[in-house]
Amino acid sequence: MDLIPKPDQVVSAAGNLAHRVVYGGLADLRPMPRTLIDEGTLREVYHYRPAARASEHGDPVLLVTPLAAPAICYDLRRGCSLVEHLVTEGRRTYVVEYGAVSFRDRNLGMEHWIEEVVPTAIREASAHAGGRPVHVVGWSLGGVFALLAAADDASLPIASITALGSPFDVREVPMVAPLRPLLNLTDGRGAITRLYQAAGGAPQPLVRWAFQLSSFQKLVTKPLAMARNLDDADYLAQIEAVDRFTANMIAYPGRTFGQLYHRLLKGNALVDGTFDLEGRTISVAAITAPVLVFGGASDGIAPIPSVRAAVPLLTGSREVRFEIVPGGHLGMLTGRGARATTWRVLDEWIEQWSQSDEPAPAATPRRTTKAAATTSSTRKATTKKTSATKAPAKKAPAKKAPAKKAPAKKAPAKKTSATKTPARKTPATKAPAKKAAPPGTLGTNPTRRYGSAGSRALGR
Repeated sequence: MDLIPKPDQVVSAAGNLAHRVVYGGLADLRPMPRTLIDEGTLREVYHYRPAARASEHGDPVLLVTPLAAPAICYDLRRGCSLVEHLVTEGRRTYVVEYGAVSFRDRNLGMEHWIEEVVPTAIREASAHAGGRPVHVVGWSLGGVFALLAAADDASLPIASITALGSPFDVREVPMVAPLRPLLNLTDGRGAITRLYQAAGGAPQPLVRWAFQLSSFQKLVTKPLAMARNLDDADYLAQIEAVDRFTANMIAYPGRTFGQLYHRLLKGNALVDGTFDLEGRTISVAAITAPVLVFGGASDGIAPIPSVRAAVPLLTGSREVRFEIVPGGHLGMLTGRGARATTWRVLDEWIEQWSQSDEPAPAATPRRTTKAAATTSSTRKATTKKTSATKAPAKKAPAKKAPAKKAPAKKAPAKKTSATKTPARKTPATKAPAKKAAPPGTLGTNPTRRYGSAGSRALGR
């Protein structure tokens, strides 16, 4: 809104305010419909139902949520929902979430997610999709869990891995870097350690406060920003959706929080690409699946250097791609600008590493069969017409007529088949062309970077 609002801006602002008062908000917060297909201890795997008048195709996509974050991070609101986008595109879409964490879960450590939750979700999604390999997409700590699970178990049916805002070097996190020397002084006996041990984990209010603190500047300037954008319904709807996401943050189990705090935050355990778990060492260099890494241009929780640190460690992967996209930690995943940036690159990546779908090769035989049926019906019609015209004229030489006319009749049939042959071969020549075609220009240029102007646009 301009400093001196124009008449149309005043009308829009008044309409938005009235809509919020009458209906309670502007955002369409309806969740995408889904079905539970598997569950266990802090593990719920859901399959999102196909869109109306659309059929699912291609390899399945499994969305891995980070600890403490609700699964609505992938389904923020209609129009800014990665789930909605994938389902609309006809992709088989699944999500694994963990439900509410209570005091009885305090003894669960990171091994529960790396060894049990994520691998089981991958296998269940693959089995539900007919045994196809899975494209695993993890945001924040979900990306770390996905990478460690893939490195720990080479038998998992994984087509590709995508990590969005997953830090590997916490020294590059501005919020943490100044505090690490102070944290190490306590030697594991500080106030934070005593607090989470007594509480059985990190409580929900503390998790919510920490997430808000990561974008403190936006939190302070939020009222002013809303006042300046009262005429922008989409901006206000996004604010509402993010507020709902923040209000639904989940607690950390005690042992898991202790491992994250001591080993990742204080010890920076992932900086060399290895992680010690239950007497063995997991190395991300063992990952053979292709890996796509996203960094948010204005991400304060996982800045670009901390995320990019994972790229040189993935030495065993068939392909590693790093992309910088506009947005903060959540905005890069499901912000208003993600629709034209992050999601486009992700679509191309999944398409690049997907197996050919069953309906695709079936389309060629159907066209060929139709052509063959047309040729066959043409031959039958020609035969009937010829026999109908020739039978009354000469009955006695009727036997000779087919002998003499047979080559003449077969000659057009051969010509017809000759003319139909290119039509049958045309799909065969096009199919390899699609396989041989290089991926789209967006997301394939390793030197391309999105500008900061696009990042700032997400806040408007």
